[in-house]
Amino acid sequence: MALVPTALPTLYEYYRGNGIQAGLSDRQKHFTLNNKEITIYSGAFHYFRVPRAHWRDRLRQMKAAGLNAVETYVPWNLHEFEEGHFDFGNGGSEFQDFLHLEEFLKTSQEEDLFALVRSGPYINSEWDFGGMPSWIIRKSTSVRNSGDKYFLSFVKAFFNVLMPILANLQFQKGGPIIALQIENEYGSTKRDDQTYLQALRKMIIDHGIIELLYTCDPPRNGKHGAIPDVLQTANFAGDPKTMLDMLVEMQPNKPRMAMESYTGWFDHWMDNHHHGAPSAYKTQLENILGYPASVNMYMFVGSTSFGFMSAASMSSHNNNSGLLPDTTSYDYDAPISEHGATSNKYEFIKEVINAHNKVKTKIPNPPVLKPLVKYADLRPEGQLLISNVVDRFGTKIASKDVIPMEKLDINHNSGQSFGYIVYRKTNLHISAHSVLKISGYVRDTVLVLINGQLVSPPPKNESDVNGFGFWRLHDSTLTLSNIALERATLDLVVENFGRNTLGAIIPKGLTDPVYLNNVKITDWQIVPLEFKKSWNNALNGWHPVNGRDKVSALYKFKLNIEDEPSDTYLDMRDWKKGITIVNGFVLGRYFFVGPQQALYLPGPFLRRGDNDIIVFEHYNAPSILKFSEDQIFGGPTHD
Repeated sequence: MALVPTALPTLYEYYRGNGIQAGLSDRQKHFTLNNKEITIYSGAFHYFRVPRAHWRDRLRQMKAAGLNAVETYVPWNLHEFEEGHFDFGNGGSEFQDFLHLEEFLKTSQEEDLFALVRSGPYINSEWDFGGMPSWIIRKSTSVRNSGDKYFLSFVKAFFNVLMPILANLQFQKGGPIIALQIENEYGSTKRDDQTYLQALRKMIIDHGIIELLYTCDPPRNGKHGAIPDVLQTANFAGDPKTMLDMLVEMQPNKPRMAMESYTGWFDHWMDNHHHGAPSAYKTQLENILGYPASVNMYMFVGSTSFGFMSAASMSSHNNNSGLLPDTTSYDYDAPISEHGATSNKYEFIKEVINAHNKVKTKIPNPPVLKPLVKYADLRPEGQLLISNVVDRFGTKIASKDVIPMEKLDINHNSGQSFGYIVYRKTNLHISAHSVLKISGYVRDTVLVLINGQLVSPPPKNESDVNGFGFWRLHDSTLTLSNIALERATLDLVVENFGRNTLGAIIPKGLTDPVYLNNVKITDWQIVPLEFKKSWNNALNGWHPVNGRDKVSALYKFKLNIEDEPSDTYLDMRDWKKGITIVNGFVLGRYFFVGPQQALYLPGPFLRRGDNDIIVFEHYNAPSILKFSEDQIFGGPTHD
């Protein structure tokens, strides 16, 4: 009599089919979950970087590769977008549709994945200010330590809202969360502030978190960032055996886990695009699993830092000159690309996990990816000069001196977080050959306009970033006019190009005096340009395009879609520098120096019928806007 093959169980059927007695345990050299041995095969997927409509597809792709867990950060700066104002999906912020955290975690469970949650308060992640909200700068003078009298109180207020959501989704309460991280790579600060770390731990436990807690750091940090009796995990890109040996030496009787095993890397503007051989990561993963150790692959799902959320690294802490701004794309050369395509790296990972995983559960077929579409070229329907935008739509704030955007008393006294800030001086006498001096550093780029005309030089190549108008130059100067001007209006349009991701407090905008012929200019009008959705959609008075070269202006395009919208890319190779806005939402930044030359435009951001696209170009605009069905990487720094 032939035996009828037994159907494989789901992951949840296998680990909790007979009831739940225990969570994830690290009390032995291997993990157990509900008293059954488990190796964690996890991948990083940032829900706040992927359109909500694509979450399930990406999660199913992860499960189809053999993963049993998804890992995500929680970005404080999105969820508490103003002090005391929270958004977990319906809070009215610009990102509200990305912020349904509970839905994301429940969808992960529906797709048969466990969850590892890294709740901050600091996440790094090449995310603006490391995920911390900019409004804390109004009071805190330092972050991530117990010495600042405000910081921990801000964290507590956030955790009071966040932790109850997570507590209800724990494995032992029937949810997907099997472990939660305390802080993030704290050892890299070399502070040894146990008071701070223990305060975070207490906040988490006091909210009923009973699942396994852990920290993560490069093993070379030793015990920096560790908490007694809390599992240490390792972040590394190098030789797994060396890194894991160091981890074992620090905690010999604990499970080993690579919490960040880097599948690729992120890009800075003016970098070469990072692209590694898929076989190299296959070897790294084989060495991790063969050690043996559990793994979280960072990143597994490539994604996008939409809006103004792409951050900046710092090559030095020499004020702002060491800023290394990150691209909008967070594709990361991940196994699943920014737009959802899988690579050879994905197939290699699937092969390696299948060979090592002794617990066989149901694996779904991967979802069918809808192909990218190249929409027809568009010509602008109208133009708005940025000076006219300031005139007609800007809220003007009187100030004797220039002040940074975070210090503006707007947004319920939370300051300005993102976008541009304009410093306007009217009725100014400018003699011939007058010299403007911006003392200190511009944070981070500046356009200088006189009577609405751009007078600062457009960059022609990468080396021009070392000159006037950019963050690298200290005490920058510019000759304004060859002729005398009376009752002139001077506009300094300053762009926040991304706060540093390491958490150093460096305000954005101008923080030091501005001089004309060595005389300090005072009595400014300060105008925040935040490019919020409601404001973007209310822009009107568009006029025919009147000049595109050396013109700072907004350009409006109309995209008509008859069928169901599809993912696409905006081809920005003919543009110079600025931002792109789709149906009111800021898609992201572009910059001609590369390596990113196209902006990912997800189909869920579009609709049937007419779609509005606005491009704010700092310098020189082409006559058409093009689309692409491919990612485009390149730029002047490439052969």
